[in-house]
Amino acid sequence: MSSLASPSLHQQVYSLDHAAWVDQLAGTENLLIIQDLDGVCMGLVNDPLDRVMALDYLEATQRFDGHFYVLTNGEHTGKRGVNGIVERALGGKAQAQAGSYYLPGLAAGGVQWQTREGQISHPGVSEAELAFLAAVPQKMADQLRQFWQRRPRDGDSLNLETDLETVIQSTVLDNLASPTANLNTLHNRLQPAVYADLQYAMQTLMEDLLRDAARQGLGDSFFVHYAPNHGRGPDGKEILWFGQGGESGTTDFQFMLRGAIKEAGVLALLNRYYAARTGAFPLGEDFSVRQAPHSHTELLDLVKQTFDPALMPTLVGVGDTVTSVVVTEAGQPVAKRGGSDRNFLHLIQAIGQHFDTGNIVTYVDSSGGELKNRKALKLEDRRGTSVVIEGPGDPRDGDDPLVLNVVFPGGYRQYCEAFQAAAARR
Repeated sequence: MSSLASPSLHQQVYSLDHAAWVDQLAGTENLLIIQDLDGVCMGLVNDPLDRVMALDYLEATQRFDGHFYVLTNGEHTGKRGVNGIVERALGGKAQAQAGSYYLPGLAAGGVQWQTREGQISHPGVSEAELAFLAAVPQKMADQLRQFWQRRPRDGDSLNLETDLETVIQSTVLDNLASPTANLNTLHNRLQPAVYADLQYAMQTLMEDLLRDAARQGLGDSFFVHYAPNHGRGPDGKEILWFGQGGESGTTDFQFMLRGAIKEAGVLALLNRYYAARTGAFPLGEDFSVRQAPHSHTELLDLVKQTFDPALMPTLVGVGDTVTSVVVTEAGQPVAKRGGSDRNFLHLIQAIGQHFDTGNIVTYVDSSGGELKNRKALKLEDRRGTSVVIEGPGDPRDGDDPLVLNVVFPGGYRQYCEAFQAAAARR
């Protein structure tokens, strides 16, 4: 009696076949891994300064040199950047530089490029834009101070005489290209109504900043990224997720450069990958995410028109932030799909379907971290087949176009273990 062969990984849904995933990464020559960072290769923590990355993982990325890029909304540089985490893991900046341990790829949504040697550039970004961004962290700090000055102090768990400046230091991320207000440390310290009011206050600041930029002739330069979010509204803007029921909802309020969206970063990374293999940039040597279209269809069309199918690699996209929620509008259920990794993973999936390259969407469950805005992935093994009990999205969202091929319900540790196993055989 013959048995049917298991479908390839790109044809599976919520697969736990990590051995096959390791085999594919280890044995595929024309391979490009595009990986998120927070929650994927390190735990999610309330304070970004507490993040830790394992040396074994960093060494494993070197085995994939030329076939591995990061794609993150965080930044490489600054006191809260990923480079500092890398340097702490190595024992210092000199060691990181000497061994070329820095993670290559795009940060700040795609506008901050870094090589393995730690060389940084901001393709397509003007000095005027960087100057405007430099003033944003102070405005975020001022907004936080004004928020508590306006509020009655009873009922809040903050001691404003001693805690406020410490909170501001933890909350305001003075990133060079994507200044951010990160409310993680405040969610558990505030009453739900106060926390929701704070979310609204930060949203108001983001809108004020966009108006200020327009008055300075930079009306087309910036946008606001909410993480996590409930997708985009009809106006194309991301929908803020107000915390409720113990969930923190949106915690990161990022003021970002227009065009700095992860899905555009996929094209920029493919452009560099082709150039490294052929010496020619399909989209031009000066191409940046800021020149890319924004819609899924237009991005996919540009890939189809520009990249040689014979050279297209198998893409492995790795992320941890994918959401959906079904709401009722005009009496009908409507799915609001979001998550900062959703769109780049969906584009990788679509590229694989068009070019028949077997691209794999990989999902890492980061719900075990300190942040309370991730939905746990619950699977049950029934005769060797994983059955989804609960996924990262709304169970009522039955026609989500994004398919999660391989999942790591054990979180970043389980993912890193598999990644390191594949690297050892590379």
